[in-house]
Amino acid sequence: MYKIKDIPKISSRKPDTHKGDYGRVLVLAGSIGMTGAACLCSTASLRAGAGIVTLGIPESLYGIVASQLTCVMTRPLPETQVKTLSDLGRQDILDFSQRFDVIAIGPGLSQYPETKRLVLWLLQSLDIPIVLDADGINALADSPKILDQIKRHIILTPHPGEMARLVGVSTIEVQSRRLEISRMFVKGRRNVTLVLKGYRTIVMNEEQFYLNETGNPGMATAGVGDVLTGIIAALSGQQYTPFKAAQLGVYLHGLAGDLAAQEVGQISLIATDILDSLPKAFLACEEGL
Repeated sequence: MYKIKDIPKISSRKPDTHKGDYGRVLVLAGSIGMTGAACLCSTASLRAGAGIVTLGIPESLYGIVASQLTCVMTRPLPETQVKTLSDLGRQDILDFSQRFDVIAIGPGLSQYPETKRLVLWLLQSLDIPIVLDADGINALADSPKILDQIKRHIILTPHPGEMARLVGVSTIEVQSRRLEISRMFVKGRRNVTLVLKGYRTIVMNEEQFYLNETGNPGMATAGVGDVLTGIIAALSGQQYTPFKAAQLGVYLHGLAGDLAAQEVGQISLIATDILDSLPKAFLACEEGL
């Protein structure tokens, strides 16, 4: 287990730099009724220091997210009849992804069959690091062997229910055997880092293990996981190793939740409170608190 003193230090910024030096993040997220997940993830990436964030969204939802996101760029993409990302956009996404350092896939994508096919094709075709969450993980659960075909590194961020679908057991079993199931999942998968969310979130790869101690029960609310995905993607784009990006991301996410709870209490805590507290969490880490 890693202690707080072992959390990676936040890299300081040099005066002679520009936005491209701090990571270009592509986010594929959102569907009808789930634009909030896309906005939370994208904004969290900026708050976590990414230099450039672009959100790929079903084309008819472009106006909704563009009105909410003033600092995030948007990329309208082909959509299905139910306003989810369409398989027709696969080559556009693949070509466009070459401009980025990391891609986050999953928040609010939906489990529409055509969208799931798109996700599975992208997982086998993308040549940049991936952070996979939510409906991206649900798509992978249909074909878990695709993990062995990932070209670069992938960070998966399942909650216990998503983890249960990935490994084919019940959520109760996942919760009762969190460490054992995590070890079994990463064994033999050198390009995989697992973030099993929940009380004492686990970050694990084949060689390293971290048990997080920040966070509180108020964070058990919709959208909080989308924020974490954005944070980890941003740190990955800033050249942290996959394990360190996940470890620092989980720690900062929980710390921001703790700081937010001090302001609004645990009962009233919502995902945007964590976003608002991220700057304080980064400052606390920079000051060594």
